[in-house]
Amino acid sequence: QVQLVESGGGEVQSGGSLRLTCTASGSQYNTHPMAWFRQAPGKEREGVAQIATDGITNYADSVKGRFTISHDNAKNIVSLQMSSLKPEDTAMYYCAAGLDFEVIRTLVGDAYTYWGQGTQVTVSS
Repeated sequence: QVQLVESGGGEVQSGGSLRLTCTASGSQYNTHPMAWFRQAPGKEREGVAQIATDGITNYADSVKGRFTISHDNAKNIVSLQMSSLKPEDTAMYYCAAGLDFEVIRTLVGDAYTYWGQGTQVTVSS
């Protein structure tokens, strides 16, 4: 059973930066497609960024050019570098993973099997 633990959330002023990390444990091969999602109060969950096992990335239009997802395969850590943050980026951010070797190239949450507990990001104006 893969377990995901997020960290790095916090409060930052508009225009600032934060780096979220997600550490995966319990994986047999450490070859999972990974993604970040977020959910603000009263809103639906939104896919933010994903990285496939071949390293190809995909971003939501709302974060393109501001967020960067990366994956350290050796340590099985996926990071989300967030820059030029806006108040509308305020949300609970969740890390998600697919199965080992699974090919996922979507930001639809139902495609992912494993989920972390989330880390709060608050951007003040």
